[in-house]
Amino acid sequence: MLQLYAVPQFPEGAIFQQDGAPPHYGNTVSDFLDTTFPQRWIGRGAVMAWPPRSPDITPLDFYLWGYVKQHVHSERINDVNNLKQRITDVIHSVTPDVLTRVWEELDYRLDVRRATNRAHMELR
Repeated sequence: MLQLYAVPQFPEGAIFQQDGAPPHYGNTVSDFLDTTFPQRWIGRGAVMAWPPRSPDITPLDFYLWGYVKQHVHSERINDVNNLKQRITDVIHSVTPDVLTRVWEELDYRLDVRRATNRAHMELR
């Protein structure tokens, strides 16, 4: 899916952030990312230096994946093409206003991290 569907839609020079799923750290995946995003991917085994992954301050984790899952699976999925279309539609439904609110939430979460000296926190 990444190679055939997602990557062709990325703008040139995009930086790719790998998620935390263990199967995504195989040599085949790392080799593909090294070739497709040379010096431009973030994740275990990547050349790019990046702070450790923290789901509480990663908008993809605290917002986007839940939003996509909730809306994509709100109705029965008929086939792979239907699934692809639903994912595309949901991603396109994210408005600039929503992104502003996500940015404000990230700012709040960073403030909480600073105030608690980066202690463990659970935000809902």
